Amino acid sequence: METKQNIPTVPLRRFFKHSLEILKNPLPFHHQNFEEQGDVFKLKIGFKNSVIFIRDASMAEYVLQKNQKNYTKSKIQTEDLVKYVGKGLLTSEGELWKKQRKLIQPAFHKKQLENLLESIKDAIQLEYNKIIPNSVIDIFPILNDLAFQTVVKSLFSSAANQTDINRLQYITEQAQQMLVKELRQPYLGWWFNVSGEIKKHVDLTNEAREILKRIVNERRISNIKEHDLLDMLLDAKYDDGTSMEEEQLVDEILILFTAGHETTSNALTFITQLLALYPEWQEKIYNERIALKNESDDLMDLVTKSKICQQVIEEAMRLYPPAYFIDRVNKEPDTFNNMDFEAGSNLLFSVYEIHRHSKLWEQPDEFLPERFSEGSRKFSSQYFPFGAGPRKCIGNNFAMFEMIIAVSELVSSYKIIPDFETIDITPLITLKPKNAFLKFEERM
Repeated sequence: METKQNIPTVPLRRFFKHSLEILKNPLPFHHQNFEEQGDVFKLKIGFKNSVIFIRDASMAEYVLQKNQKNYTKSKIQTEDLVKYVGKGLLTSEGELWKKQRKLIQPAFHKKQLENLLESIKDAIQLEYNKIIPNSVIDIFPILNDLAFQTVVKSLFSSAANQTDINRLQYITEQAQQMLVKELRQPYLGWWFNVSGEIKKHVDLTNEAREILKRIVNERRISNIKEHDLLDMLLDAKYDDGTSMEEEQLVDEILILFTAGHETTSNALTFITQLLALYPEWQEKIYNERIALKNESDDLMDLVTKSKICQQVIEEAMRLYPPAYFIDRVNKEPDTFNNMDFEAGSNLLFSVYEIHRHSKLWEQPDEFLPERFSEGSRKFSSQYFPFGAGPRKCIGNNFAMFEMIIAVSELVSSYKIIPDFETIDITPLITLKPKNAFLKFEERM
């Protein structure tokens, strides 16, 4: 009989001692604890509360796939995030999640996404017009707008005016910043309530909901088919033949805004920075695109056959996964690797640490896209840029197609030159880039 292992515990005093640096960037603090305590440790974040941090890929696979029925998302997503985005696919659980996933999944099948590729390309090219050649610019705001516009155009075609789009983007980003404050400073929860900070942001969310309801109702009244995601969501039927209620539809659209633009804009910025540091990969993508364009002008061919571009994207998401943590709570007590987890344990899987674990990856901190030359499937037990199991991101194909088009279009028009020394990060709800200063030289 194997001996039970105790989970190492990092005391509360250490959490308080490092609270200011955790607020700015918690990753170095967590990394030090992993190095000292091992791949699983418990961090006390209050007199009664604790979180179990994990960088064991086999445990992530066990929780997210093999025994996923015993695990639910944490309060962060099922309660804290709900007040800003509602109960959509990202935040729902149980029967509601199953019902919504079954209803929405067909809208994200590759055949359906093919209809959106031209809209995605048009939105991308429009945003790239903002690039000023031969000047140093921070590329993140452009790529952030690009990702948001891509979601908007895919959802609404031309139904949303620019004023509405700008307001929706502002509200989405404000809500995320408020949620970060709540999560990083749980001891100030009372103040956020008393001061009206939470109410202010909930009111902003309600404003966004009203904008979306107006757009949806205008589409319904028009009887015009745009063949975009909104049409697919409006036409989708449950098993009993009914459609989504308006409030549920708005919840799902808010989730698509939040999850669909934030992660993609972050990933694209990191990809662009890495290409700037490794110009040989720019040339490989450029030559691949030329070869593919000589074969066909079909956009679906481009996104499915751009193998080198895809390798670069996958390696960038290994090093800088936008969704850098995955949380779960176990319903019933569980045991893994002789460690006992009582019911209700808060588990936080560090995708960032798993993706850089020296026991899982050769030269884990190096940018080596060739490691994905056979695709990412061979690393499926240790590579989780879109999560894993039944709750894997429903928009993973959409995101990959969008990023392949965006990277391919950028590299075909410009040579990317770095104006930064290191790739800096700001870990919020997602892993955000910082100081992404680049120069773009037009290709002749």
